[in-house]
Order: sequence, then structure tokens, then C-alpha cells
Amino acid sequence: MSKDNHTLKTGSHSFYKAFVYFLLTTLAIIIIVPLTWAFTASVKQDVEFYGSPWALPKGLHLQNFVDAWQKASMGSYMLNSVIVTVIALGLLLIIALPAAYVLSRYTFKGNAFWNTLFMAGLFINVNYIVVPIFLMLNNGDKAIRSIIGHPFFLNNLFILALVYAAMALPFTVYLLSGYFKSLPKEYEEAASVDGAGYFRTMVQVIMPMAKPSIVTVILFNFLSFWNEYIISMTLLTQPGLRTLPVGLMNLMAAQKSAVQYGQMYAGLVLVMLPTLILYILVQKKLTQGMTMGGLKG
Repeated sequence: MSKDNHTLKTGSHSFYKAFVYFLLTTLAIIIIVPLTWAFTASVKQDVEFYGSPWALPKGLHLQNFVDAWQKASMGSYMLNSVIVTVIALGLLLIIALPAAYVLSRYTFKGNAFWNTLFMAGLFINVNYIVVPIFLMLNNGDKAIRSIIGHPFFLNNLFILALVYAAMALPFTVYLLSGYFKSLPKEYEEAASVDGAGYFRTMVQVIMPMAKPSIVTVILFNFLSFWNEYIISMTLLTQPGLRTLPVGLMNLMAAQKSAVQYGQMYAGLVLVMLPTLILYILVQKKLTQGMTMGGLKG
């Protein structure tokens, strides 16, 4: 009887393993096929799109990338996205790292309130409150225009980066706090014996240990900031200040009548390429950041 049970368990395990592999293979195909098609389409000439859409390109028509970069202003849009993303990540880390460290490692009056406040922020989708944000900034511009003679809050890359940082603060603090809580207290006690203050302990002891978690936060928020569309479209109305996703959507809308598919897909690749490169470079740290917090003790 036990032999039959063992055979049944082995068969069930093999079936479950095969089912998991099937799901993972299907998911990989769903992701890889569109990516491969976009990359191959970006080096095709426009006339090649009238044949079979799955046909391989007859050659590498790299002029599509030149046209997307220059004629479609994708270079300018990418520069705007780089500026906004770098500023937003810098502001976010400057605010979130000390906040997460203090909230997770020290007990003080108001600690529970601030933790609850950041947790509540996880349930707020900023896309739903983008209109109130726009109205608030627009009213601020009306007030400041009488002082300095021109608007300040709208069509400002720094303000957009500030909104992005505020948008990502609850999730970032939550993720970093969970990692900081898993670190033993002995490290801080040893640093205190050596004469290190709170700030020095955080910078020289805790942050190096939390590097995988910090890399995870940077990657997740980079993807969010880089690909964000609704807030950028709402707060930046001047064409020269558009970020890459907004510029790509406008390019796709324009190409529906111009039928320059190669240029359109080249622009799409320009949007995807930085995120793919960044993920390839930090995937090991990303895996550590997602798993090590639960293993430390």
C-alpha cells in the first residue's frame, strides 16, 4: 500500500513539475515573441511591412533609428526622460532611505502613526488623483505668475520628478523597512561602541548591507518613472518637454497616416532598450534583494 502511495505521490509531483514548466514556457513565449518581433520590425524598410508580418528583414535598415532619433525628436524626449528619472530617483533615495531606516530600527512617539501613513499610501493610485494634482499646480502657477511673471509648477521637469518621487515613496519605504528590520541589531551596537553616530551608522554600516534591496528599489522605480505616461502627459504640455513614452505615443499616432512603421518600431525599441540593459546588468542583485530579507535573522 505504501508503495502505491509513493508511486502516486511521484506521479503527482511529476505532473505538477511538467505543468509548471509548461506555464513558464508559455509565459516566456508570450514575452519573447513580441520583443523579438519589435526588434526585427525596427530594422525593416516600410515596404517590407506589406508582405508577411513575420518575415525576417531583408537587411539591417538602421536608418529607422536615425530618423526616429532626429526627425521624430526621440533624442530630445529621451534626454527629458533621463533628466526626470535621475532627479526622481535621487530625491526618492534621499528621502526614503533615512525614513525607512528610522521607522524600522527605532521606537519613538509617532512611529506607529508614520508607519500606518506610509502603508496607507500603498493603496493610493496616483493616476486617479492626477487631475487634483494638476489643478493644485495650476492654481500655484496663477499665484506665482503675479510674483515672478511666468508659471513655474507646470511644464517643469523638476516638479514632475518631485511628483514621481512622492508617488513612489510609500512603496519604497515599505520595501526598505522590511529589509532593514531583518538586519541584526548587533551591527549598530558595534558601530556605537566604535563611536559612530546615527547618521554614520546608517551610511557606513546599514546601507552597504542593504545594497541588494536598494538596487531592487532603484530598478523597480526606474521602470515606473521611465515608462510613466499619464502624469507626464498632464503636467508637461510643451512639445519640447515631453518624456519618451509621451513622445512615442504621439509618434505612433502620427505614423498611422504617414505609414512609417520602421521609424515607429525603432522608437519603440529606443524606449525598451534602456530598461532591458539595466535589468540584465542588475538581475543578480535584484534576485538577492527580493529574497535575502527573509533569510537574514
